[in-house]
Parts: sequence; structure tokens; C-alpha cells
Amino acid sequence: MALKQSLQQKLGLKINPLQIQLIKLLELPVAQLEQRVKEELESNPLLEEGEAVPEGGPEQDVQDELDSGEEEEYGSEEECRDDEFSLEDYLNDEDDTPDYKLTISNASRDDESRDFVFSQGTTFRENLLEQLGVRPLSDLDRKVAEYIIGNIDEDGYLRRGVENIVDDLAFGAGIEVSEESVEKLLRLVQEFEPSGVGARDLQECLLIQAKHKLNTCPDNPALQNACIILTECFEEFSKKHYEKIARRLRITDDVLKQAIDEILKCNPKPGGTAADTALTSGTEKIMPDFTLDLVDGELQLSLNSGHLPELRLNKSYLKMLDGDSSTQNDKDVVAFVKYKLNSAKSFIDALQQRNATLMLTMTAIVQFQKQYFLSGDGNQLKPMILRDIADITGLDVSTISRVSNSKYIQTWFGVFALKDFFSGSMQTESGEEVSTGELKNALRNLVETEDKKKPLTDDELVDLMNQKGYQIARRTIAKYRQMLDIPVARLRRSL
Repeated sequence: MALKQSLQQKLGLKINPLQIQLIKLLELPVAQLEQRVKEELESNPLLEEGEAVPEGGPEQDVQDELDSGEEEEYGSEEECRDDEFSLEDYLNDEDDTPDYKLTISNASRDDESRDFVFSQGTTFRENLLEQLGVRPLSDLDRKVAEYIIGNIDEDGYLRRGVENIVDDLAFGAGIEVSEESVEKLLRLVQEFEPSGVGARDLQECLLIQAKHKLNTCPDNPALQNACIILTECFEEFSKKHYEKIARRLRITDDVLKQAIDEILKCNPKPGGTAADTALTSGTEKIMPDFTLDLVDGELQLSLNSGHLPELRLNKSYLKMLDGDSSTQNDKDVVAFVKYKLNSAKSFIDALQQRNATLMLTMTAIVQFQKQYFLSGDGNQLKPMILRDIADITGLDVSTISRVSNSKYIQTWFGVFALKDFFSGSMQTESGEEVSTGELKNALRNLVETEDKKKPLTDDELVDLMNQKGYQIARRTIAKYRQMLDIPVARLRRSL
């Protein structure tokens, strides 16, 4: 088979490194952008905090030098990237300055040295073990009880059965114990605070708490009925079939309501925030990327820069390009500085383009939804999709999507995610275009004003929405109800 050579022409699209960096920066909210800038400052020695030097300064001279053709002498950017440079390679190896000359202590000999001890509250399991420590138990029972506490999850539940615990102790720890002994020790743990800890399911958790209250107030009829409901009618209670409970127990609605109120006071997750993970996991903090103020009837939009520092080029490294680079080491240093200089300038340019793109996009959104931002009324939110803002700004739809993702704006009437302003539309009977946000608000208002003793079913919600002029299907009602975290009618029922 003969080999043949041929020419082929192809049309392709290549994205330069600056565009890739800009795309990544567009997706970052201001909190993550601060961390990204910090990482860049640590990795690039030519970047430093401070206001940029005006045009015509040392940076401009260096850029002119780069454009004059010296880049060919020291190698292209790709060649510089292939070589791994480190400033440690250019440090003087003969610098053997003792460590004691590099530190200073302003403390007097008479000053008393003190160690600061930072205290931390006891964790959920430590609290249970402390309560176990005051109980008179044998060594065997104490080990079994500690194992039970170790299997309690962060919500305060024991998810493993008694027979499984017996097997675990036999095969894992070599401890032979009966199921009756484990059950007895489990009941001991269930007496600990917080009340309800060590329960194996929700019914047992609520019943433990109700009995604990009943022991304190044995003559309380509401607590007595609450224990009976949890013991005999828990399935009906979980499904909110209150009529069946009243008929079965032969009690009035008022008596039933008092018992239900006592049950609702119980904590379904006794572990709560006292769990081990609560000390390490923090609440998610939202830092708005934009601020929209209403001043004298006019909207004023500003970009929140957070704690982002001003970036500029490091002058001390720029001076290296002005010196003589006759030796090979000097050329290597200059090549390293030029590569880091290009990287620093690209990062600064990408940050500036990011801010300009964010402001351009948000300004278009504010103008498109101006009536909504002026009034704060959700019914004024017009149907808007990504294509609408892309047509106004001249940007690509994917760019608008990246800008609106994980970004928030603080307005004079609350903090909102940018993606909440984008919604589809539908036509009313009169032919008017309304947003899905308006439909959700109408649905929410119907549910809030319904009779809680007889909540509206999805079919009834469809009829009421049709009366308001919104032609909407039952499956759409169910979808919007789920999006609004509204349970079905049966679970919204109350006495």
C-alpha cells in the first residue's frame, strides 16, 4: 500500500488563555473570587496589592519592550511555560544566615509567659457520655452503653436494631451480651437529655418526649391524650386524619387540638444543633454581588467588590528586565519574569473584563425589570429568558448564564438570586403574557388564604386559577406547588 501526502484545510475555533480565564472568573461569586485573587497573589510574584500605576509608568515601558521583538530572543510564551521556573533556583546558595539573626523578640525578661487556652463546648456524644458516667454500671454494661451511644447519629436516632448491636459486639469486640440486656441499657440511654435521644424511629422519639413531660405533669389530660395518640393512632396522626382519631378516641375537636399541640411541641430531631458536625459545619453565608438602591425614585446599581484588593505589577521584578542579560542565568531569569508578567497582566485584564461584563448584564436586567425593582411587587416581574438579555447586551447566551449563576443582588426590598428573575411565560384568557413568577405568587396566595380545616386540593386550585384568568393544567399546579415547598392538601390540614 503506497503512502500519499495531501493538504487539507479545516475551519476551527480556538479559545485563547485569556478567554478561558475570563470564563472561569465569570462563574465565581464575589466570595469565591476573593479566594481566587488570594491564590493568584500567592502564586505570581509579579502581582501585588495596590493601585495601578498610570499609563506611561514602568509597566508601559516593559510592555513596549516586550512588543519590540525581544521575546524572540528569550523564547516564546509556550517555551517559557514548558520550563518550570522557581525563584528558589535564583537564590544565593551561599546564604547561610543563622536563624537567630532572622527573628526578633521584644519581650522583656521580666515578662511572664502565658499560654492561652481556647475552650470548646462539649459535643453531643460527649454530653451523653458524661451523663452515662454518673450512672452506677458494671464495666460490661458501661462498654455496651458506650457502644450504643457511639451508634446514635447526629439527629439523635439509633438507626441499628438491637439484634444487630448484639452481633456487632460479639464479632467486633468479643463481648457476649443478650438482647434483653442491650434493650435495658438502651432504655437507660433514652432517659438522658435531650429528651427523645436514642429513639429508633419518629414514633418512639415523640413518645419518649411526651412520656417525659407526662411524668412531670401526670394530671395533664392533653399529655395523656398525646401519649394515647402516639401509641394507638400514630399512622392516622402522620397522615393528618384527625376525624378518624376523634372518632376512635371519642374526643371532641378541642380536646384533640390540645393533644396535637402538645405533640407538635416535641422535637423530631433531638440531636439538633448539638451534633458533632454542628461544630464544624457553618451556615451558608450569602454575599451579594450587586447592590441596587432606590434614591429619589431612581435606581442606582453598583458592583460589590467585597474585600478584593487593587492589583498592580511588582516594580522590583520589572527592573530585572532593564539590566544586562548576557549570561545564561540572566536570560533564564528574564524569561521567567516575562512569563509571569504576561500571566499577571492577563489576570488583571480578565478581572476588569469580568466586572464590565457583570455590570453590563445586570444593568440590562434592571432596565428590563424596571417596574419590578421600583415597586418590589412580584406581580410586576415580566417574563424574561436568557435570550432577551443576550439580545440587549450583545453577549452570548452562555455568558449570560454564567453571570446569573450563583450571583445575588441586594435590593431595597430584599436579597434575591439573579436566576429568580428569569422565568417563562404563558398567555391569559385576555391574551396577556404573564410570567411563571406571577403564577407562583397567585398560587401561594390561594394556599395562604385557604381554610386550613379543609385545604384546597389541586383540582380546586386549578378551578380558582382559571377563575383568575390563568389557564393552567393540574400537573402544572403540582409542579409549582413542589417548587414552592407546599405540601399536598392532606398534609396542610390543621384543627
